[in-house]
Amino acid sequence: MLFLFENFVLDASRRELRRKGHLVPVEPQVFDLLLHLLNNRDRVVSKDDLIANVWNGRIVSDSTLSTRINAARRALGDSGEEQRLIRTVARKGLRFVGSVREAEMPADASSPLPAVAAKQEISFCKTPDGVNLALAAVGSGPPLVKIANWLTHLEYDWESPIWSPLLQFLAERWRLIRYDGRGNGLADRDVADISFDAFVRDLDTVVEAVQLKQAAFLGISQGAAVAIAYAVRHPERVSKLILYGGYATGRNKRGSPAEADMAKAFLAIMRHGWGDEHSAFMRAFSSVFLPNGSPHQIKWLVDLQRITTSAENAVRIRNACDNIDVTGLLPKVQVPTLVIHCRHDNVASIDQGLLMARSIPHAKLVTLESENHVVLAHEPAWPRLIAEIESFLSA
Repeated sequence: MLFLFENFVLDASRRELRRKGHLVPVEPQVFDLLLHLLNNRDRVVSKDDLIANVWNGRIVSDSTLSTRINAARRALGDSGEEQRLIRTVARKGLRFVGSVREAEMPADASSPLPAVAAKQEISFCKTPDGVNLALAAVGSGPPLVKIANWLTHLEYDWESPIWSPLLQFLAERWRLIRYDGRGNGLADRDVADISFDAFVRDLDTVVEAVQLKQAAFLGISQGAAVAIAYAVRHPERVSKLILYGGYATGRNKRGSPAEADMAKAFLAIMRHGWGDEHSAFMRAFSSVFLPNGSPHQIKWLVDLQRITTSAENAVRIRNACDNIDVTGLLPKVQVPTLVIHCRHDNVASIDQGLLMARSIPHAKLVTLESENHVVLAHEPAWPRLIAEIESFLSA
């Protein structure tokens, strides 16, 4: 049996752990510990359970146990601070929380092991107003288009501890198509038009460039409104719609002076603290976007800001998002729709998720217990997130 997760393959019969095809050296007990956690990933594994199954009931000191657990995390590029794949449950034990796919060994032992996800292919296309957009395609199966949100960088997101678990999960099951929108990532930065209508036109350009007749669409955050507008304009091209952490109205369109004031304050501090981990903006942004993020994940968020776009572009894009209003389009959506929202999301409140779910005909609503805008792979809500996505797209 093979266990595939992120860019790792653990081969139980050959007793090998590989990352991107390269052998990762691990001690026998560390391998046994990883294998036991993977085999029992649906539950918390206690210390007594580990001792009974990995050490065959022999007496083991706490320091030895901690050393082996730390070694297992290091082998996976994880840490006790981040807990991206191996999560400690206080006073209970450990649990493997990464997204895992199982596969059988090839009949021919000399055959290569399957990859978790093929290397993404990056190309470019040009919009009618002359803006170069960057595209990435990876995986196989039915096409799934992830719509650009406020900050994207095709290469950086693929490796990010914030985005990579979700992207890898999707690429294992579908042909995942992503793009950097105007002003972001690998796309043109110096652009005249940054507006919601331009965001929708960008999506149209991407769909035309990859010659998609029909696909499922995933809209996260501001991408949800773009997905809604596109689905109303081109229902024949949208098979299913997932709206995750999205909103139908930006802060300036919610009829709340407090929301509008917050939008202005956010833009003001953004201009002076963009990409600076010690700035007031970064403290405010991380506390809203990832209140439960680890220091390592927050550092990636800071670096994403710095390499993705300029402070000026970030303000222009954010201002366009604050003025989004697609409430009039919601009843016109005629494709199967799944609305996923974190119950305590501070970026887009649960009210926005409820608005979309109530207004889109026959939409399904899933609420997740998380304070983060994007559920992290170590959170208890993560297994339900990926299960709901897989169930909806596979039905």
